[in-house]
Amino acid sequence: MTVLDETPDATPDEPKDAKGRVAELLAVRAEALRGPSDRATEAQHAKGKLTARERIDLLLDPGSFHEVEQLRRHRATGFGLEAKKPYTDGVITGWGTVDGRTVFVYAHDFRIFGGALGEAHAAKIHNIMDKAIAAGAPLVSLNDGAGARIQEGVSALAGYGGIFQRNTKASGVIPQISVMLGPCAGGAAYSPALTDFVFMVRETSQMFITGPDVVKAVTGEEITQNGLGGADVHAETSGVCHFAYDDEETCLAEVRYLLSLLPQNNRENPPAAESEDPADRRGDALLDLVPADGNRPYDMRKVIEELVDDGEFLEVHERWATNIICALSRLDGQVVGIIANQPQSLAGVLDIEASEKAARFVQMCDAFNIPLLTLLDVPGFLPGVDQEHGGIIRHGAKLLYAYCNATVPRISLILRKAYGGAYIVMDSQSIGADLTYAWPTNEIAVMGAEGAANVIFRRQIAAADDPEVMRQKMVKEYKSELMHPYYAAERGLVDDVIDPAETREVLIASFAMLRTKHADLPSRKHGNPPQ
Repeated sequence: MTVLDETPDATPDEPKDAKGRVAELLAVRAEALRGPSDRATEAQHAKGKLTARERIDLLLDPGSFHEVEQLRRHRATGFGLEAKKPYTDGVITGWGTVDGRTVFVYAHDFRIFGGALGEAHAAKIHNIMDKAIAAGAPLVSLNDGAGARIQEGVSALAGYGGIFQRNTKASGVIPQISVMLGPCAGGAAYSPALTDFVFMVRETSQMFITGPDVVKAVTGEEITQNGLGGADVHAETSGVCHFAYDDEETCLAEVRYLLSLLPQNNRENPPAAESEDPADRRGDALLDLVPADGNRPYDMRKVIEELVDDGEFLEVHERWATNIICALSRLDGQVVGIIANQPQSLAGVLDIEASEKAARFVQMCDAFNIPLLTLLDVPGFLPGVDQEHGGIIRHGAKLLYAYCNATVPRISLILRKAYGGAYIVMDSQSIGADLTYAWPTNEIAVMGAEGAANVIFRRQIAAADDPEVMRQKMVKEYKSELMHPYYAAERGLVDDVIDPAETREVLIASFAMLRTKHADLPSRKHGNPPQ
């Protein structure tokens, strides 16, 4: 029903004065803000989901949202569409602020056409994406839609193509964050996959290319929507989801926290913050947290907590590829990206998934001027037929490529083991780390002493009266010759061996020195990284 229908004394032929026109505008706006029926809103809430406008209110600073194209409606006909033309066409677009900084946003309104994308709907998204790129500000999408609007046919599909093109154009230029708050199926899933970060909410959000019904029809497998593409599946198994939470409120609060650690665009540095944590605070606890025995596990997260400001950090992909940690945090108020081996999981080895996870994180940090801190305790790459046949060479090269291509300040710290190719790949001095430090517990070598002795002295060991005694003797000799803590420092492969308790102070001073670093890449269209 139009506003004119609701106003008996107004007809299309009857002119209105300025006040009448304003009253009409206010009525139209109220209709757009109200959305569809109260029953649709109740149905949304009954699913444990907020409405699009409620989500925007939680994401942005109070009163900061400026909506654009609020009154847009589709022009499609057929299949009953001409009789149903709601304002906004099922997507709310605009900009506001998060902690006072501009952020662009679009939010699917599931109450209207199930949030399905049509031609006008897509055009609104294209418009707000173009504005975000032009303004150089982050873009957050609040996804809760049923895919393409089938009634509009190929016009709807073309709308997705425009979104994908803009996702790619914006990649590495502005931060792009996808927040999954409902279903996301088919081609619609590719836009989140092109963005920098994906958030999901358990039980209410799913992502998949083909749904459970199609899977059953083609393969005979029966599976639920959550079992196929729920938050936990993508957070733990596929790696599609970077963050998973139990409710929308917590999820959107964490999106705000992530934005506080990111710059507005690739021409700016991340925002600095005042820190009350002393830069020269000693970390005596580190001596107890990290065992000198290289075979004993420990939790690398506790090391990170001891080093960073107030022990706070945001871990990315916390539950996927857990043998490596990727996190954003601050040192003396300055944002840093941290990549660290996790001895508690697979002894901290590098494998296919860990290499992919770390490579993407390094690229993201480099794109957005976030300095990199690498904490090494790595025994090597994971051996095995599955790893080799799965392409560990190719996937490991992704991490190597990402580090070699990064021009941001890069500091690596060797806590204990750093063996073989994994040592080189994890931002060693030889591939361009600006500064490399080591603790007195470091062991930098081609491989562990046991394996090295078995190779180098195999004949002597085999010929000995007591092979085991000879083996232990050779292991000790190899360690004393090539694996003592100062071997790499004597050859200039590390810049200094430092007291673990002074690590925070050393890192802060080093990153401060590197803040003015400038490095140019070769002139080229783009590289050809391993895929």
